[in-house]
Order: sequence, then C-alpha cells, then structure tokens
Amino acid sequence: MSKALFDLVQRPRRLRQDSNFRDMLRETSLSKDNLIYPMFVTAKPNTKHAIQTMPGIYQWSLDRIDEEIQELLTVGIKKLILFGIPEEKDAVGSDAISDQGIIQQTLRKLKSEYPELMLITDVCMCEYTDHGHCGILSDHDVDNDQTLNYLQKQAISHAQAGADMIAPSGMMDGMVGAIRDGLDDHDFPQIPIMSYAVKYASAYYGPFRDAAESAPQFGDRKTYQMDPANRREALREAELDIEQGADIIMVKPALAYLDIISLIKESTTLPVACYNVSGEYSMIKAAAEKGWINGTDVMMETLLSMKRAGADIILSYFAKEAAKHL
Repeated sequence: MSKALFDLVQRPRRLRQDSNFRDMLRETSLSKDNLIYPMFVTAKPNTKHAIQTMPGIYQWSLDRIDEEIQELLTVGIKKLILFGIPEEKDAVGSDAISDQGIIQQTLRKLKSEYPELMLITDVCMCEYTDHGHCGILSDHDVDNDQTLNYLQKQAISHAQAGADMIAPSGMMDGMVGAIRDGLDDHDFPQIPIMSYAVKYASAYYGPFRDAAESAPQFGDRKTYQMDPANRREALREAELDIEQGADIIMVKPALAYLDIISLIKESTTLPVACYNVSGEYSMIKAAAEKGWINGTDVMMETLLSMKRAGADIILSYFAKEAAKHL
C-alpha cells in the first residue's frame, strides 16, 4: 500500500463509526410536529371507503371518523388538513360555502370533541363542482375573479365552523388577498393562511383525484397551475402571496420539486411547507408491496429529504405511519 494513503489527515469516516457519533452530528431531523395528515371526509353515512390507488387511505364518514382520529392521536399526530366529498355537486360548488357543508359539519364535530387537534382546511372548488375544475367556469375556463368571491366565502364559513388555519389550493390570482380581507372583515384576523403558493400542474396528483373525486371532466388545469419546467416563476408566485398576507408558503408536489423547496426556503423568512402528494405516496407503496424496496426505509428517507431541502412542514399521507417510527 502506498505511503500516500497512510498520510491521510482528513478521514470523514471517523465521525460515522457508531450511532453515538452519527446521532450527535446529524444535520437534519424529522419530528411528528413537522407532519400534517390529509383526511378525506364524505357525506355518505357509515363509510370507510378504501382508495384503491392509495393503499391505507380512506374516505371517512362523520359517523365513523372517530376511528381514524383515535388512531392518529395514539401515534401523536394532531394536525389534519381536511378535504370534503359532498353528497351532491353542482356548477358552482354550493356545498363548499354552505353552513351545512361536509367540511363545516366536520369542523364543528372535531373541534367540539377533539379540542387538541389543529384543523386545517383545503379551500378550493374542485371537490365540490360537477365539472371538477377549481373555480367557476366561463367559456370552458375558470373565471379567476368570480372564483375569488367563492373562495372568500368558503374560507369565512370554515373559520366560522372552527378551522384553525386556511389553506387555499386553487392557484387563483389574488386568492390570498381575497381570503385575508374576508377573514379580517369577519373578525378572524388570528386565522393564518397556508397558501399553496407554488403548485405545479403535475401528473403526480392522479390518485388524489380518486380520493377526492375531483378529476376535471374536460381539459386540464394548466391554465392556472404552474408549468413543471418553470423555476423562477415559483419565486414570483411566492412573492405575490407573501405580499397579499400569506403566513406559510407551500410547494406542491414535493419529491420531484426539492430544488423548488430549497429555492423558496432561501428566498423568504416565512415558514415553508411542502405537500408529499398522492402519486409520490402510491409509488412507494406499490414498490414496497412488490418487495422491490423496503417501504419503511424509503418512506422515512423521502420525508427526510423534504425536510433537508428546507421544508418546515410536510403534508403527507405517510404521517400516521411515519409517526410510529419517530
């Protein structure tokens, strides 16, 4: 062996030799406190409906939702984001703004029975409209400014029913400002907004559309969601939402957009969230079921990568499962 090898001074392996060293020097850590669990609530009674494209994820009815809540609390997950599947849909998503809408009913029940929960609501029209688009249509496209009125009403109704935080996801221009004005005008200045500020028109959303029954009935969402090729546009979208009063900035999806998470983290002092979306979840689940990967290890490494990229908060269908390993 050459003398040069024996003259090495820098040996990074010295600090990896056992778990005490590795634990002491770990740069990134993941906590249950970083995780938000998405839940789908259906207006159908007595329902625990398995989502075939998302193993382990269900639509829950109000009369059975306690089963899931109890399991979440047992593993230490207390932060939820709620998505509603109404009994009936129409062109303007009437259930979204109804005092008796499925999310409004869910908020009142959970806030009354589980005060320790943090309840976040998705504010968008796609789950409630019969056409599946994220707003009110005009000439087969979403009318941005008309949709803002509905998003404002939806957010106010959620706050009135007990929401702790509002998360608008429709990618409408001006949505954060409209919602902030509405909340403030109705005496909810304390309710923060976690904006889906940087949301790409991604193919990774497919399984979610099964879970939320929200697939567009024609066309796509490329006129309002971002082009996956664009990076600088993410900065512009985030800046606009910050100017309008966003409290937290979200990037969606997460795994294929780690560079965007890092970019946003470096550009703002606001907390940064990311959404570990349905396609990312289902790919890992499918590969694990076939025995191609160690599902638990890949799950934890994936979540850690998002935290390492700069996410302070991770919305993930893995939250309940991951919590058992934290």
